[in-house]
Amino acid sequence: MSSPDIVGILENTKELDRLRKEQEEVLVEINKMHKKLQASPEIVEKPGDISLSKLKNLYIQAKELSENEVTVSNILLTQLDLLLPYGPTGQQRRKLGVAEGNDQKRKRMKVDSDVIRLSPSMRNQIEAYASLKGEQVAARVTAESADKDEWFVVKVIHFDRETKEVEVLDEEPGDDEEGSGQRTYKLPMSCILPFPKRNDPSNTQEFPPGKHVLAVYPGTTALYKATVVSTPRKVSSFCHNHTHLST
Repeated sequence: MSSPDIVGILENTKELDRLRKEQEEVLVEINKMHKKLQASPEIVEKPGDISLSKLKNLYIQAKELSENEVTVSNILLTQLDLLLPYGPTGQQRRKLGVAEGNDQKRKRMKVDSDVIRLSPSMRNQIEAYASLKGEQVAARVTAESADKDEWFVVKVIHFDRETKEVEVLDEEPGDDEEGSGQRTYKLPMSCILPFPKRNDPSNTQEFPPGKHVLAVYPGTTALYKATVVSTPRKVSSFCHNHTHLST
């Protein structure tokens, strides 16, 4: 595991700890409000009382923190998943069934800026994903519970800041898929791996032997997990590893 890999994972584990501590603090405040209202329920009828408004904001804040925890946890899972030993080097693209459960959308409340607490690293990560519109990225289009992961090269067409979902376009769907039209997916941030910028030399990374990467099947947009055996001077195909998810 390289230093950037370790740094990225450690930063996200620290972010998880921060989110959980904040959730505990908010839950303490919620419990205090519950006890107050149970002891004196008539207080809410007094002119100018904001107890219910305060309780609502606490619940909104707790929900926001919980959803941020899920986002960071999913990113960590992806980082760790790419470090695991791999089996066979992929399969031919198969028909993807679109299950109703895979397209669930969380309905998010719109909250005031004073109750949204995102760390600088999380804000930077959101801005980075928002800037990917029009870019090609690697995307895992299978559910977390799927037996095998399927990764494709897709194009980002939209990023929803509220749901933190990335809408992507598969411009070259497989021959075995129904219809000849292009396919779109709405995926969480944890399913997206940006490619390094081709015109930015500072973004270029070397992949030493033994490094786990995603590589492209020749002539397709399908990706498979592989391990670098040797490093040529010039790489003609896309390859990518988990370090690009680091904040």
